[in-house]
Amino acid sequence: MSEDLGYGWQGDLLDLPAYLKRIGHDGDLAPTGDTLRALHRAHTTSIPFENLEIMLGRPIDLSLDAVQAKLVGRSRGGYCYEHNRLFAAVLERLGYEIVALTGRVTLGARKLLPATHALLHVRPPGQPRDEPAWLCDVGFGAGPLEPLRIRDGEEADQDGWGFRLQKGRTVTAWTPSTVGWELHQRGEGGWIQRHTFAMNEQFRVDYEVGNYFVWANPHSPFATRPFTQKFTPDALRVLDGTKLTVTRPDGSTEPRTLTPEQLPETLADDFGIVLEDAEASRLIDFERDRAASQN
Repeated sequence: MSEDLGYGWQGDLLDLPAYLKRIGHDGDLAPTGDTLRALHRAHTTSIPFENLEIMLGRPIDLSLDAVQAKLVGRSRGGYCYEHNRLFAAVLERLGYEIVALTGRVTLGARKLLPATHALLHVRPPGQPRDEPAWLCDVGFGAGPLEPLRIRDGEEADQDGWGFRLQKGRTVTAWTPSTVGWELHQRGEGGWIQRHTFAMNEQFRVDYEVGNYFVWANPHSPFATRPFTQKFTPDALRVLDGTKLTVTRPDGSTEPRTLTPEQLPETLADDFGIVLEDAEASRLIDFERDRAASQN
């Protein structure tokens, strides 16, 4: 067996039938644009975004075995590094050309933030170089449903959800030698910059570094409270701590506040995340302690 030098995404080690069953895809697997769109939509709407391992006191393991066991083998989800680690292995197995990227989540903020969001730059095999590649992001939790063509200023309407990619115009940190891009998402108040990214190739080891900051650094926003999302064509469900918000494509929202004791049932019913009894108890205790520390 040859030494793993860290290149590539280990698609040969993927349990592809189990993954396809998990996302409910039984269609064509030829590495085309149509297949890419179908897989992206199926993954995004089937496997939720969640950071619950951190609340349960466990590290986030990005090995392919661990990611498959959690996102495919169990009724669980993950955050961007886990999702796009898995999706990269799937696409590599099918023959797509993949370049991993990282982005800076801004959500409209002007302050420079760390590049801790995983993204994938994807081309079907044999695609002419003068045609735009695709930006795939199955790990943000709020879409897009399908890949976005990397073409300056192009807008995409996906089942009423709006997205736009453009070359960096509002970020002062870009230097003349940097090719910067921005992803904007349409909301009730108009377009908001969601994240920025540069065309600098990343590898598995780079994702390991970013992943460690996200789960282990006490200043990481994901280390402070449970955060889960489920994105479907008709609704974005977000559980932030004990606040559950359902947002529709037209921007309307339905907020509701839960008790810590309601979290396990809500996770199962609204997000498809099923915790073991000990995990559910631990999560309830975490939220009780967090609420007590804020009073």
